[in-house]
Amino acid sequence: MKRIPEAPGADGGFNEQNSGHLNVQDGQQGESSPPPPAQSVSTASGEKQIGDVEMDEKVKGEGNIGKGFIETENILSTLGATDDKNIRDIEKYPNRKSNSSLALEENGDGPGSQLPGADSLSRDLEGNIYPEGGVEAYLVVFGSFMALFGTLGLSNSLGSFLAWISTHQLKEYSQRSISWIFGIYAFLMFFGGLQIGPIFDAKGPRFLVLAGAVMVMLSISLVGFCEEYWHFMVVWGVIGGIAVSLIFTPAFASPGHFFYRLRGRATGIAATGGSVGGIVYPLMMQDLLPKVGFAWATRAMALVTLVSVTIGCILIKSRLPKKKATKENILPDFRILWEPQFALTTLGIFFIEWGLFIPITYISAYALSHGMSEKFSYQVLAILNVGSCFGRWIPGFTADYMGRFNTMIATVAICFLSCACLWLPAGDSVAMLVVYALVFGFGSGSNISLTPVCIGECCKTEDYGRYYATAYTVVSLGTLTGTPIAGAILTSNGGNYWGLITFTTVCYFAGLVCFVAAKVVRHGRTLCG
Repeated sequence: MKRIPEAPGADGGFNEQNSGHLNVQDGQQGESSPPPPAQSVSTASGEKQIGDVEMDEKVKGEGNIGKGFIETENILSTLGATDDKNIRDIEKYPNRKSNSSLALEENGDGPGSQLPGADSLSRDLEGNIYPEGGVEAYLVVFGSFMALFGTLGLSNSLGSFLAWISTHQLKEYSQRSISWIFGIYAFLMFFGGLQIGPIFDAKGPRFLVLAGAVMVMLSISLVGFCEEYWHFMVVWGVIGGIAVSLIFTPAFASPGHFFYRLRGRATGIAATGGSVGGIVYPLMMQDLLPKVGFAWATRAMALVTLVSVTIGCILIKSRLPKKKATKENILPDFRILWEPQFALTTLGIFFIEWGLFIPITYISAYALSHGMSEKFSYQVLAILNVGSCFGRWIPGFTADYMGRFNTMIATVAICFLSCACLWLPAGDSVAMLVVYALVFGFGSGSNISLTPVCIGECCKTEDYGRYYATAYTVVSLGTLTGTPIAGAILTSNGGNYWGLITFTTVCYFAGLVCFVAAKVVRHGRTLCG
């Protein structure tokens, strides 16, 4: 085994002359001798081998020299750091205290706990070491933030695109037909992740992020030339949806390679990139469309996207050992839907994702149809994403204290109540629509962050890939059909939005019931969870 030298003192220095070996005999360092015959003696704590007693006395006599190696040996064994990879990780992310001070405390050796004496290091069940900070780690978080700014930010701006093309290029098409473009987009964004996740585990993020960056640039650059229905379906629905899917999974997963104990916080910071993009892009369209038209407005957005995804390509990286992709991680297993908690959780996610993209897609068109200005119709989507910014990361903090299911239940309830009590009666009230956008944005912003965590509560860590694949195979059908169903309801009601809003409200109520039931199945009627 490769050994980490121990230094006396707290500055991490190393004096080669003072180094010793675990076996210390008569003051000769580095030499081992055969152990004495194993004989038992009685001690205060019970029967003990004579050789062990002699070793204890010799360690006491040698002071910190022998003690340091024994503690280092114990640490590496406890961490699972018995290979060169983990030892290099410890060397790469040193702290300012001696290695002997890293010995695990009696009550602090659980997975993900901070190692005593280490300012940042933590480890998982497999013994992987996580720096929990540092320049490299936070650059990865920033890279993920920028990549999601340029991809998920466009996804959060769907309403601005629908409001424009439904009154210009595709004004002769019904809302039901136009909504299929955005339904395909959302479906591919989620369904593609089932295959991209295992590829990320096996190959890392570089190729995926680069391919996604090229495709998202192709999509946003070409959409300005689109005139026909099939143009938008191919360029925006298919190419755009696949592009977001390629970047979505690596951008969310890469911070987890550097953070374990603080993973929720790091991922939440990265996720806010999508919300910030959802603020910037609608405001760009609001300002540029009247001045330069749709084609040049989208080209200006393409330049912003180019900068953001380029930064993502440079900074996003992985560091944990690669994992072989297996069919258990890639293919769904519908037999596990017989597990009550997982079935209820999957249904809950299905219902909230069924309703999630309806307000995002239609809130700008709603504002226009109720006599509000075109300028405000773009601003209200940006306001929704302001609320989403806070919703992305605040629930991640509270979930550690309230419980994952409790936090999810609270945020789904916020979405349900905001749709029923604010959006449905809003009518032409600008003030009520602004309040709805902020409140719903906050509640819905937590969905993407908390749903994978709730799935993880239903299974063992080693089974997570199979459970995630199964859940999102079902959920992706909701994202495919939710927006088209809403468009069909809108068309059948002659452009009146009450039916669309009612459908969204029912989706969130059904999701709320499912998550409450899943929480009761797992934790009973207690407040924990």
